[in-house]
Amino acid sequence: MLVTGNVVRDLIGPGLSGQLSLSSFIQLIVLLVPLGLTYGLPMGMLTGVLLTLGRLSADSEITAMRACGVSLARIARPLIILGLLGFAIGLPVNFESMPQARMQYDRVLTDALRASPMSLIAPKTFIRDFPGFVAYVGSKDKDELKDFWLWQLDKDRRVVRFIRAASGHIEYSANTNELILTLYQAQIETRNDTNPDNFSEPEPIGVFQKVEPMHLSLDNIFGHAGPRRKPAWMTYGELQAEIKRLASEVVPASQLKDHVRTQMKYSMTITDKFTTALAALSFVLVGIPLGIKVSRKETSANLGVAVGLALGYYFLTVMVNWLDRHPEYRPDLLLLLPNIIFICIGLWLFRKTEQNS
Repeated sequence: MLVTGNVVRDLIGPGLSGQLSLSSFIQLIVLLVPLGLTYGLPMGMLTGVLLTLGRLSADSEITAMRACGVSLARIARPLIILGLLGFAIGLPVNFESMPQARMQYDRVLTDALRASPMSLIAPKTFIRDFPGFVAYVGSKDKDELKDFWLWQLDKDRRVVRFIRAASGHIEYSANTNELILTLYQAQIETRNDTNPDNFSEPEPIGVFQKVEPMHLSLDNIFGHAGPRRKPAWMTYGELQAEIKRLASEVVPASQLKDHVRTQMKYSMTITDKFTTALAALSFVLVGIPLGIKVSRKETSANLGVAVGLALGYYFLTVMVNWLDRHPEYRPDLLLLLPNIIFICIGLWLFRKTEQNS
């Protein structure tokens, strides 16, 4: 499910427009798997435990095992081992495999788009890839355009200029990393810069045989410097090196607060990767007593419980992440709190279930 969401968001459009070859499309999907594992592994553990124990309990298998003298701790032992295994797998995935795959994913996607920049202009599609512009092309034949519409937006995304041209020519400049657009037989409607939504006064419309070439930068789509290095896309070694580099820097007193916040961001990333892996074990510990106690055969009911618990966990994590601009509260340590809460709840529920059985 997680991989599919990324495919729909990032790859379907370029794939359908011909920007991605079949081999690149498949390679990008494979590179998304570690990202899906990062968040899907804990959720999969919880769902599997609830479905399995819910079915065993509903079919009286748990009761039969208890009647034979098998303790709840013995029943839960394989699942706890499975949770520990999930935790052990999650650590290298989160700290090594996922960051490397994510950077490779961006490189492959960037290279594919860079190899055919002209395919960004797809006919009969509203094109929103260029900051400050929305474009529409009726038809396209290589670098020749027909029935071209262009809306220029201000910082509030209001239309300040509208151009409609019967035809146009587009070419790619590798030196400046931009598309150069020349329009012919164009009508240009210019609106009031201060209040472009005011239609009470007629707007001036100009008719031009040829419009001066427009330069559409591609730096925001694929820049010269390659993919951006977000903290979440760094390996453990890279994060530690960045923390040491920041700690050794001497900054003016006026910039000290922002510098500390930046350091905290990298520390929180390390803790977040650790806690996301630990969630596989935390979810198992909560799922064991719930799966035994709920006793539901219905798959949808158990899935609902799993989704509710996972949403509660991630909501707590998001709440802690809101404190990233307040390093004095040590949000890097507070990120451990959701796992601690879930582990404590799981142990308490397990004890209550053992006492009542």
